[in-house]
Amino acid sequence: MKIQPVKVALVGCGGISNAYLGTMKSKFKILDVVGGYDRNPDKVKDKVEKFGIKAMTFEEILADDSIEIVVNLTAPTGHYGVIKKLLEAGKNVYTEKVMTVELEHAAELVKIANEKNLYLGAAPDTFLGAAAQTARYVVESGMIGEVTSCVSILTRDSEIFSRAFPFTARPGGGIGFDVGIYSITALLSILGPVKEVSGVTRMRNPERKNFALENFGEPFQIECENLMAGTLQFESGTVGNVLFDANSIFTVPERPVLTLHGTMGVMYMADPDHFGGEVKVILKGGNEPFAMQQSHAFTEEYRGLGVAEMAWSMRLGRKNRANKEMAYHALEVLHRIVQSSETGVNQKLESTFEKMPPIPRGYSGQTYFEFMEEMGIAQ
Repeated sequence: MKIQPVKVALVGCGGISNAYLGTMKSKFKILDVVGGYDRNPDKVKDKVEKFGIKAMTFEEILADDSIEIVVNLTAPTGHYGVIKKLLEAGKNVYTEKVMTVELEHAAELVKIANEKNLYLGAAPDTFLGAAAQTARYVVESGMIGEVTSCVSILTRDSEIFSRAFPFTARPGGGIGFDVGIYSITALLSILGPVKEVSGVTRMRNPERKNFALENFGEPFQIECENLMAGTLQFESGTVGNVLFDANSIFTVPERPVLTLHGTMGVMYMADPDHFGGEVKVILKGGNEPFAMQQSHAFTEEYRGLGVAEMAWSMRLGRKNRANKEMAYHALEVLHRIVQSSETGVNQKLESTFEKMPPIPRGYSGQTYFEFMEEMGIAQ
């Protein structure tokens, strides 16, 4: 069975595009990245020179019928307008997280994609990597018994990030929406949908001064939450706590906590912002955690894995794993935590999603999708 590669273009050629292009151009035969657009011509020129793609205008991307997927790597505040134009032009879209800043805008995009029978995928796709897939395998094997609770904790220093990455000080760039979304998505991929949340959010010290060389001493405003805490009640019965704090310290490497507690053991997951990493388990009767052998492929950084998986899903007529329903539900979880903080009342989730099958096991020396392509097997 010969699979025709899917032509792809990028909108937004900032720093994260290097990671996407590095993977999509070299790792996946299913993808044929042909062009890119950015409002800053110098950024596009850099990608043309590094990766051999064509510089295009946004209008050219919209009008090119050969381009089937557009990867949106703009800042979160630009997602709604960009994605809506792409969908209305008949393009399948894969977007960086989060899908949009506002929940109602995300709902509108999901509706448009459904009406036009288009794929709308969204990051993070790290849950497709070896670490999260191995963790899911541990849970679904019954090794740690019934998962009764989970906890996720991460810290960052907004004094650093708001200057280095200004979008993190603006709506949609807060600690929960920018980084916590990785933990939320990883938990959803393993435990399934959330039915109710409660939470507290804070915007600590919103008045800041710029201490970078450029615009030194000028004031700027933090416009989003930099502290988020929440309790999640999953439909499965698991109860989880999350704490995302951007008023603390940033370490290299980062050391987030993501732990699942079961009736027969405890599992310590790797950093959900990465595709690989150790998964450790303590079983009932034991005292020390042991590292699980990675049961799945994609142990290295594979930004764009979700794009490749979506392309395969398009060719094989199936639902993609990093899909719009799961992305919308993750976004709603974050918004309901904010809403609970504002109202002091628990918030029920209105959305749900179908938990997709895990990535098939094995093929660690060769990506699963390329193996299937060579074998001519549809999965």
